[in-house]
Amino acid sequence: MLNYKKQVGDKGEKLAEDFLKCKGYNIIQRNYRCKLGEIDIIAEQDDVIVFVEVRTKRTESFGIPQSSINSGKISRITKTALSYIQEKELFDRSCRFDVIAITFPQKSKEPNIEHIENAFEMNRKYMY
Repeated sequence: MLNYKKQVGDKGEKLAEDFLKCKGYNIIQRNYRCKLGEIDIIAEQDDVIVFVEVRTKRTESFGIPQSSINSGKISRITKTALSYIQEKELFDRSCRFDVIAITFPQKSKEPNIEHIENAFEMNRKYMY
């Protein structure tokens, strides 16, 4: 079961990467990891660093993919983003947090991809 979920997640991340490239984003890194967590995709649009959380589900039977992003997940993502900013010394760059939600409808061969820009903001207590 875990392997199946990973396969679905990996497929979703690849679809999200291709989707962003088609929209003109420059992909900087996939699966950035540090001791604080992981960010699925780090991209650049114009002069903005975009941290992207990808959520993929086979169906919407148990809710939409983005509904699984809770405050704990947001906290881990923002802390991890700060680690990335510090590591790469990007203090002068703007950033935002996007979500890409992907589902695979039963009767359709094409996935549904929803891109939510500025899906959430960094908690002020983590700001410099």
